[in-house]
Amino acid sequence: MDPPAEIAVLHYPGAQLSALHGLTDVFGIASDQSRLTSGTTAPMLRVSHWCPETAAGPVVKTYDTHPQLPNRPTVAIAGPSLRDLPEDPEMLDTLAAWLKERHVESCIVCSVCSGVYLLARSGLLDGRAATMHWCHAEDLATRFPAVRIEAESLVVDDGDIITAGAVMAWTDLGLRIVNRLLGPTVTVATARYMLFDPAGREQRHYSGFAPRLGHGDAPVLRVQHWLQAIGARDVTVAAMAERAGLEQRTFLRRFHRATGLRPTEYCQHLRIGRAREMLELSGRSVAQVAWEVGYGDEAAFRRVFRKVVGLSPGAYRLRFGPEWADASLAVASAGIVAAAAGPAGPAVSDGVELRADEALAASPAPS
Repeated sequence: MDPPAEIAVLHYPGAQLSALHGLTDVFGIASDQSRLTSGTTAPMLRVSHWCPETAAGPVVKTYDTHPQLPNRPTVAIAGPSLRDLPEDPEMLDTLAAWLKERHVESCIVCSVCSGVYLLARSGLLDGRAATMHWCHAEDLATRFPAVRIEAESLVVDDGDIITAGAVMAWTDLGLRIVNRLLGPTVTVATARYMLFDPAGREQRHYSGFAPRLGHGDAPVLRVQHWLQAIGARDVTVAAMAERAGLEQRTFLRRFHRATGLRPTEYCQHLRIGRAREMLELSGRSVAQVAWEVGYGDEAAFRRVFRKVVGLSPGAYRLRFGPEWADASLAVASAGIVAAAAGPAGPAVSDGVELRADEALAASPAPS
């Protein structure tokens, strides 16, 4: 049986204890549900707590559900605070550095509410999307202008970085992590046991893209972090290989071995994952969503979306979108029917603009 995936929770001065211990309970119950579902050999979760000894560090372990095992966290969490974060800059730097070190070690780093300030201070959120409590969003944007604030989202899952908004959003983050590590069946069982809403309050879909990050190939991981940061828009294999510092064929071979996907497929999954969030949470048209995630041709976007998700963008929004989606879809459907009945022909061109997918597809396959 594989060792349990370790989730390291940062316990800093002033941290919300209900979140610290609540997350510990969520992951413990998820392990119980995993065993009930799949037997004694089922995958489990391990929780450790980490606290700075002094403002200058070090950050040391203060609790561990599996103390007999060596520590190598898969996930690291900076929880919320009901008050302000520590005022000591040295303490803040120590906490931020610890989170950055975990990220370098292939951890998925997460925050809840004010914990996002620590991620922002580390520089990990530069150019990345993040959320936090709406009443602090303006302050975060002022202090860290390089962070793209999405205050309307309760959870922003950006692959290797996950941020959750309000003080009690640790419940949503906990279920998101359970889903990532143990799968949707255990997630729903855990939510039912704890009387949480298994769908969360912002979306109702749990099968999003979860990139492999713990493969140990540092150049490939560096490219993965870069792709997340830029949304995998307008990139080529040559640019990725250069970012990795590898010859192109070597990069293709190592990228596929590390991630299980060709670069083309990986970028498609990243962009379609972002498109799914927009279709679930926003009123943007399909054409607007396509453009936002890097597709200049709507028809190409629709084909890739169906290939990855198994549904058209419209069908996906109808199933998983907000309550007002039904009305907007009805209007859009009426327009499509009217256009189809007229002499103008198809409303969407079949031409494909040479953007990210087409440029990647033109690159040589791995040998």
